[in-house]
Amino acid sequence: MNYLITIIGPTAIGKTALSIKLAQHFNCDILSCDSRQFFKEMSIGTAVPTTEELAAAPHHFIRNKSVFDTYTVGDFEQEALSLLDQLFTKNNVQIMVGGSGLYVDAVLKGFDEFPDIDASVREQINADYDKFGIEYLRQKLKESDPVYYQKLEAENPQTLVNPQRMKRFVEVCLGTGKPYSGFLGKRSVQRNFTPIIIGLQADREKMYERINLRVDNMMQEGLLEEAKKLYPNKHLNALQTVGYRELFDYFDRKITLAEAIEQIKTNTRRFAKRQITWFKRTENVHWFDYLTAVTEIIAVIEKQIKDLKNS
Repeated sequence: MNYLITIIGPTAIGKTALSIKLAQHFNCDILSCDSRQFFKEMSIGTAVPTTEELAAAPHHFIRNKSVFDTYTVGDFEQEALSLLDQLFTKNNVQIMVGGSGLYVDAVLKGFDEFPDIDASVREQINADYDKFGIEYLRQKLKESDPVYYQKLEAENPQTLVNPQRMKRFVEVCLGTGKPYSGFLGKRSVQRNFTPIIIGLQADREKMYERINLRVDNMMQEGLLEEAKKLYPNKHLNALQTVGYRELFDYFDRKITLAEAIEQIKTNTRRFAKRQITWFKRTENVHWFDYLTAVTEIIAVIEKQIKDLKNS
């Protein structure tokens, strides 16, 4: 039996440090499912593991794509499962870590199946988007699938400004004449591993303190310079993310640098709250305070593996 230890939790909670200690204990690899750390041009603003951390255990899906590449969560699912098949031949315990709930779910549970959509529908949506912008997509989804729109608005509003994903939602609605949400939860997938899910958490005040400190550290490490290099390509989907958008507004002279830094902190805290909302819906999670000793977490994991073997 194979086991995929999956570490979840909000940003800046300590997932990377824990994943390395677990990888060293179980002598295995680490798959990152942080959708912002895939891109090699975005290191500082995405808190990519340091050179020392990367050397401490084998890592995958870190800085492996370019912001100029088209890379979907479906692509990640296929690549991650293929890699896991290889890794499990060496060790039946592997680790996945990250704060991108959709990408975690893709590997653990898979995606729902959607019917083929006529290419002309996509072309028309692209043309309308070019003409009317993201508000057109939002309005179309609101009309076609109000239930799903309200769910996104409450739980993952970042998606509502993601053109790539919004186009897909609208494409399914218009191409099938049915709401996008009507296709969700219909598919049952098989995996050749059993997930053991470890969640890290902290009280809100401590979590916000860690986020604020991380943003200050990022600025000291050169986030402003990193964002400046990416600024000419600010329209790219990969760059529509916290830590870069705010600095782009500073470069556009819409806000001061001090305001941009404060907005990064505020928006990161909001992002963390959405991550918590998402992960709290995940079943069978072993939740730990972020200060819990690694030995205690390892004991829980090893007990679950033993229980699963004996069941």
